[in-house]
Amino acid sequence: MLSDLRDALRQLLKAPGFSATVVITLALGIGATTAIFTLVHQVMLKSLPVTKPDELWRIGDKLRCCNWGGYTQGDDGDFSLFSWEAYKNFRDHTPEFAELAALQAGNAPLGVRRGGSQAPVDTRNGQYVSGNFFRTLGVQPWLGRLMTDADDQVGAPPVAVLSYRIWESKYGSDPSVVGGNFEINGRVFTVIGVTPPGFYGAKLTGWGMPDIWLPITSEMILATDVARPKRANENYLDLLGRVRPGVNSQALEAKLRVEFHGWLASHVADMEPGEKQLWQQQSLHLVPGEAGVAAMRDEYKDGLRLLLIAAGCVLLVACGNLANLMLARGLKNRPQISVRVALGASRLRLVRRALVESVLLAVLGGAFGIGVAYAGTRLILYLAFQIGGPNNYVPVSPTPSTPVLLFALGVSILTGIVFGTAPAWMTSHADPVEALRGANRSVGGGRSWAQKSLVIAQAAMSLVLLSAAALLAQSLRNLEHQNFGFDTQGRYIAWINPTLGTYKPEQMEQLFRRVDDSLRGIPGVRMAVPALYAPMTGDSWNDGVRIQGRPEPGPKEDTGAGWARVMPGFFDIIGAHILMGRQFTEDDTAATPNVAVVNEAFVNRFFKGQNPIGQHFGPNRLRYASTFEIVGVVKDIRYMTYDYKDPVRPMFWVSELQTAKYDDPVWAQGEKWSHYLYNIVIWAPGDPPGMEEKVRKAIASVEPSLVLNDVDPYGKVVSADFQQQNMIATLTSLFGALGLALAALGLYGVMAYTVEQRTNEIGLRMALGADRGHVTSMILRGALWQIGLGLGIGIPLAILAGKLMKDQLYGVQPWDPMMLTGATILLALAALIASVAPVRRAANVEPMIALRTE
Repeated sequence: MLSDLRDALRQLLKAPGFSATVVITLALGIGATTAIFTLVHQVMLKSLPVTKPDELWRIGDKLRCCNWGGYTQGDDGDFSLFSWEAYKNFRDHTPEFAELAALQAGNAPLGVRRGGSQAPVDTRNGQYVSGNFFRTLGVQPWLGRLMTDADDQVGAPPVAVLSYRIWESKYGSDPSVVGGNFEINGRVFTVIGVTPPGFYGAKLTGWGMPDIWLPITSEMILATDVARPKRANENYLDLLGRVRPGVNSQALEAKLRVEFHGWLASHVADMEPGEKQLWQQQSLHLVPGEAGVAAMRDEYKDGLRLLLIAAGCVLLVACGNLANLMLARGLKNRPQISVRVALGASRLRLVRRALVESVLLAVLGGAFGIGVAYAGTRLILYLAFQIGGPNNYVPVSPTPSTPVLLFALGVSILTGIVFGTAPAWMTSHADPVEALRGANRSVGGGRSWAQKSLVIAQAAMSLVLLSAAALLAQSLRNLEHQNFGFDTQGRYIAWINPTLGTYKPEQMEQLFRRVDDSLRGIPGVRMAVPALYAPMTGDSWNDGVRIQGRPEPGPKEDTGAGWARVMPGFFDIIGAHILMGRQFTEDDTAATPNVAVVNEAFVNRFFKGQNPIGQHFGPNRLRYASTFEIVGVVKDIRYMTYDYKDPVRPMFWVSELQTAKYDDPVWAQGEKWSHYLYNIVIWAPGDPPGMEEKVRKAIASVEPSLVLNDVDPYGKVVSADFQQQNMIATLTSLFGALGLALAALGLYGVMAYTVEQRTNEIGLRMALGADRGHVTSMILRGALWQIGLGLGIGIPLAILAGKLMKDQLYGVQPWDPMMLTGATILLALAALIASVAPVRRAANVEPMIALRTE
């Protein structure tokens, strides 16, 4: 074997062009596959970096963000988020859990600075967790100590734990940070410890990864009257527990359901009428928690699976090229092999020698493929997580891990064996007599059937890739250019957070008026209007709707609607079209009746066939059904950043200048907090340069304490909503282009080899009177029937592939004839270009030279 290896190295060094072509081809194929598998491993297969993650189980099998009010949950009654009180009930009555921890389902925006400092606050992502969170995961502190149950008690001194990443990058690994006082949202907290490197919590997402962990009860200090731990029906916690050895998971799940029903039964008196009819149908599931709350896994699984299949197709095309090149080289060396057979070499010996050479090439290709994989993974991370600012840390490394490296090695060796065996076996069947007859006798085209079969397979596979890329690219265009119901041209979004300062809700109106006046003073700015959330910025508030004069809706009836609070002029600044009535004006004040503007979907859901103007409605309870009077109807606006295939959901807007009155203290506090608006829409036609800097200066000149995170062009904000689709479409297009290039290279290699083998035949034909046009058509026919047969096989496969990925498509059919025709024409054109050089070589054969070699 060592002798074969030395011989293979010598042969490859003697043919640098062949060796480089094979290695580069395989590096691209193996590198692309390994890059995708790097993401698959880290997102789909990797466990939490904690002690014995296989012992962790999660209560709830759905991924929900971030709050879910009420005693019922979801259309199927499947609970996955729980309240603080429900969590404590499970923790206290389920000894099967050695530990049961709770963590906030979303994240908490925090404004942080050192105690006593007058520097601007540093905006960070926080997460509320139970006191036993770190103990449940088996995490040890890197510095100081981590949270305990004593820290998560009402009245306990406020404490916080920093992530290693923030401690290192923001505070320069300063040990004095531990034990120091920090202002967090205006309150003093003591940092008690730093988590170890690589620990990111118990939830992997593409946004809002925690920088700081706080005890759940500390929300009562920061949020006071609207703190969620005070409300038994405020579900916002994911639950993760470490089960004791020997506990049966199915029995534990059944027990948890009984406990949960018992807890719900104790709150029947607090339930709404619809909840009283449905609470007994509520359920929950216990699922393995070794990956924690795998939000990113759920979000990216379909896309990564599709990309892994596409990368595998590229690898197959590359392997086809490897087999073709090895076969062509083996047939070219047939005289040498014949001599070896004549001198006594066995076929097993010849096969082994050829296999060593092919495996060596594949391993070299795999080694270079690691470099391609590293660059490819960085590209994927950029495409998937390019939007979100400096705080959008995603704990996914582009460096291939040990399992990924083993995967690449395994793929390389398997590639060499599988796609080197057939060429090795065929070239080992050499007849020793051929060595005596001479090496250059004419051979017909029929001897290269194996190569032609590989070209046909490559063409079919490339057509599938090109068709998939075209479908996904068109789907992305449809998503980005659909009618959203508002205009982004010349608009900007300023992301603010008044809750990180010391502002009171009643101060918001005057604060926004000063800020708006300052922003309108910027040259080129026509309007500036704040909103709780602008369309497609990522969120809205949600409530059930009750209509004045109608009875309580049935428990299964969908009464949900999103809503947002805005300043007057909001619909003008986003270019929304008012269909009926009017929008908000300065005359809608605290002294006038509360008014609302609704969308078409709201009218169709609640007032179909009626005039909605003048009708009254309210949130969730019949006694609030007269809260708002409808004064206008706006054309549907796409507000949320998901469910694009679904119709626009019902939506209503209320004025920042008005405050509804509720007798329920929780509702009253929530109403006040809704006056904290998080977006300012700025209209500056012509896109004046340096907008972010100008906006920052304008806001700082009147409100230096107002936290301004970023200022983004509105078009960029909307594009960011499709970054996963953009990643999939871009990478599939790259794979399609790569597959096309490899297929064209394979056709070129086969045709060049065919022309070389048939040189004598061509010379003889031309000596007998055939002209160059006849020779050209003969060679082209051989190429075109291979591509034609490949297209015939590839078209139904492309249609099947489109049907399999229909969930990834928007506004385009899996069998779209335009996409399929375009892919077919592109592949045929590439085949024609690949045929030019071999055809010209065949047409330029000199008959006398060819006959002399004969």
